[in-house]
Amino acid sequence: MASYFDEHDCEPTNPEEQYRQNALLELARSLIQGMDIDLSPDVFSEWNQQLPPPAARQVVQSLPTVIISPEQADRGLKCPVCLLEFEEEETVRKMPCQHLFHSGCIMPWLGKTNSCPVCRHELPTDNQEYEEFRKEKVSACGQCESLLIRQRVHPCAGFRFHLPDV
Repeated sequence: MASYFDEHDCEPTNPEEQYRQNALLELARSLIQGMDIDLSPDVFSEWNQQLPPPAARQVVQSLPTVIISPEQADRGLKCPVCLLEFEEEETVRKMPCQHLFHSGCIMPWLGKTNSCPVCRHELPTDNQEYEEFRKEKVSACGQCESLLIRQRVHPCAGFRFHLPDV
């Protein structure tokens, strides 16, 4: 079986990155070969058009504001959306995942989709149908959920990664 890089005629940036990319490719191949999945173009075009709904207005409006400390400003902390450095004493919005954003950057984003642009942490939506889908998606991986809590690793990813302390 050819490696990811042979298939795409490119070079890896480092051995660890090559391992991760090959592991993800192998996981995808295993899933496709082991399941009866319809991979017709119609399925993909329909899937691409079904983006997650916007975050719930009440949740977005209740995002806490944080004032940038001198230490954060000195470290050159940047807004992940506009890539401008935060200035000392500037007021920014803090997502539940702890990522910081300018209000003018994150509010329009959350008006279009319900996830953090950095880590894809999902906020609740006002769309009941989508919320039910999210609950089903989480409960479908109940074994992984319990392993996450006990071992702090996710076995479905094809490789282990460290989860931050809660």
